[in-house]
Amino acid sequence: MQFLFGGYSLDLDRRELRSGSELIAMEPQVFDVLVYLVQNRDRVVSKDDLFAAVWHGRIVAESTLTSRINAVRKAVGDSGEQQALIRTIARKGFRFVGAISDHVGPGSAPTVTTAQAQSPATRNHLRQEIHFCTASDGVRVAYAAVGRGPPLVKAANWLNHLEYDWQSPIWSHLLQAFAAKYRLIRYDERGNGLSDWDVDDISLDAFVCDLESVVEANGLEKFSLLGISQGCAVCIAYAVRHPERVSHLVLYGGYARGRRKRDQQGDVEQADALLTLMRQGWGQENPAFRQIFTSQFIPDATAEQAQWFNDLQRMTTSAENAVRIRRALDDIDVSGLLASIRVPTLVLHCRNDAVQPFEEGRRMAAGIAGSRFVALESRNHLILKHEPASSRLLDEVTRFLER
Repeated sequence: MQFLFGGYSLDLDRRELRSGSELIAMEPQVFDVLVYLVQNRDRVVSKDDLFAAVWHGRIVAESTLTSRINAVRKAVGDSGEQQALIRTIARKGFRFVGAISDHVGPGSAPTVTTAQAQSPATRNHLRQEIHFCTASDGVRVAYAAVGRGPPLVKAANWLNHLEYDWQSPIWSHLLQAFAAKYRLIRYDERGNGLSDWDVDDISLDAFVCDLESVVEANGLEKFSLLGISQGCAVCIAYAVRHPERVSHLVLYGGYARGRRKRDQQGDVEQADALLTLMRQGWGQENPAFRQIFTSQFIPDATAEQAQWFNDLQRMTTSAENAVRIRRALDDIDVSGLLASIRVPTLVLHCRNDAVQPFEEGRRMAAGIAGSRFVALESRNHLILKHEPASSRLLDEVTRFLER
């Protein structure tokens, strides 16, 4: 179902707000506030109505609601002064007053951007389904499922957005290849993407909790588990807690120790420097700051790939959450769990990875009894489609999962 107003398209099924073909980044609660206002545009919506609908009766400060209303207005080009679309009714609440020019039913064709039309996933008619589940601490976690075959669960990593990644020239070739052979299930961890941003706990235990909730929501008894970058530590912790559920464990570009847990002082200094830059530069329209990360993650990227990665960082989370997530990752240490892994494990790492040193991947593999280690010839943290290492990665993973 879509609502069209003032050049914007609000798609409830895909949980997207677009201005033309541009996807507008929105925190899940902000999106929910907008949806509730639009769906109840024939009346004044009270604060209590919004607290009940969006926060499900949880006690939250009025300042929280005010910030969400302001964020909604910003997303749709409105403001508290203009109130062209969202009007504040003194002592009563709020009302959506914009004209809804069209109300599109579920059977109508969705808008397809140029990037979507050209993506391999679209050409092969692989269409992901996005759902939500609730973690044990009440956080809503967004997950997507696509493809047929044995289940393959991909843990979340820095950073994800289910819709944006599916279209991205950074991720789409890998996601399409896996979805063509398996029932690919992936999710946005708390604090970013389509999952809840306003959360109390951002830690390794919380990340594992997110993975557990997605597994339970999909009713999976036995499945292969894929970790990329930070997702490797989450997968390691999950595999030790639930060895009976994991048939195969694939760890790519990861580490068992975050920067603050390594032996080199330079790692701690670099971690501190990145956190300082994040606090000052995250979310700015000028991509110069974000380019620091892009040049580390994908130094061999094309201009289009670099732009997608820059935009992903801008739209997928807030500056505050970026700092919180980054700090949690720097403090990860699951090295003590490696010897407890009892499932078949494949470890892959790029030889000249500038984000996670090759030595960290080798150390991780050495700690897992019976694991196989594959060195990939690339200096990108995320292997790109045009690289020879991309085919090697897919071939190694496919052969391993078919054993």
